[in-house]
Amino acid sequence: MFDLGSKEIIIIIVIIILLFGSKKIPELTKSIADSIRHVFGAFKEADPKK
Repeated sequence: MFDLGSKEIIIIIVIIILLFGSKKIPELTKSIADSIRHVFGAFKEADPKK
């Protein structure tokens, strides 16, 4: 889908650090992970196969 090399990924990470600051990134990743868990949990609860 996206043809990203190592240089592009490093540039994206540097931009994210500059935008959010190094202290906010752990909080941001934790909230994203919690959101993903919540969404997948909702899908599992709504699964009609059970």
